[in-house]
Amino acid sequence: MSDKIIIEARVNELALRDENPNVPFLPAEIIRDAKACYDEGASIAHYHGRKADGAPEHDAEFYLETNAGIRAECPILLHPTLGYVANDADARERFSAVEEMMKEASTAPDFAPMDVGSVNVDWWNPEEGKFDTTDLIYKNSTATLMYFADRIKHFGLKQYLVSWNVSFTRQIEAFMKMGVIPEPAYVLFCLTDGIMLAGHPGTPEGLDAHTTFLPKDREIVWTVSNYKGNLLLLTEKIVKAGGHISIGLGDYPYAEYGAPTNAEIIAKVVEQARALGREPATVEETREILKMGKVNIAA
Repeated sequence: MSDKIIIEARVNELALRDENPNVPFLPAEIIRDAKACYDEGASIAHYHGRKADGAPEHDAEFYLETNAGIRAECPILLHPTLGYVANDADARERFSAVEEMMKEASTAPDFAPMDVGSVNVDWWNPEEGKFDTTDLIYKNSTATLMYFADRIKHFGLKQYLVSWNVSFTRQIEAFMKMGVIPEPAYVLFCLTDGIMLAGHPGTPEGLDAHTTFLPKDREIVWTVSNYKGNLLLLTEKIVKAGGHISIGLGDYPYAEYGAPTNAEIIAKVVEQARALGREPATVEETREILKMGKVNIAA
């Protein structure tokens, strides 16, 4: 276990601004937030391409502009999306934006994500007791994941492995046995609350169900998010257990704290981690913890 804690800012995902107007959509807004989060102690920035009205944006130009802008402002590690359920295309097309990003050092990310399994991601409406959607499936076949893993390795990027439930973790373990995933594996436990039922609930028991099934004979660094839930209710447990934290307005508006910015949420996590004896990892310390190598530009 590292004494240092890796803090990732998940700045926008697919969140709208109805509950918090500070969710960034456009490149300039994401660049501003990434720099502010870095200044508060985050070492990784995760974002989704968005249009001015908040709709998903998959055009590679969005990522090129955003990555270059962040690179010009600070050295925070970059973790763009492959589009989540909004980008329901084949493996090659889903990865195509990363291929474009890798053509220049100024636009190259540091991570590429792999959600290691498939899951229903329909929206539950608790007030009406029914689903508002009924056909949203986040599809990640084994063949697709192996394609992603091969291209990620080709470019020297770090795999960012997402586990929504125990079956994902078991797939991660199988991939590690096959040599598809190198050690240390960096795994995000994606807890889910509110209108999203796809993951383990954002409770101590939900997190324990994840960590219980981590393979004991493999080197794994784990972090936690809570999609549609307040992760701050679990951060003390995570910090004490030696885990890392991935948090931001992309997952939850944190309206109970007013209308905070992403940087203000990061500051809360840093304050708590320090009070519990763990300093935020710098960018270089994060690279060391995860044993990240040099990326291959236009390889």
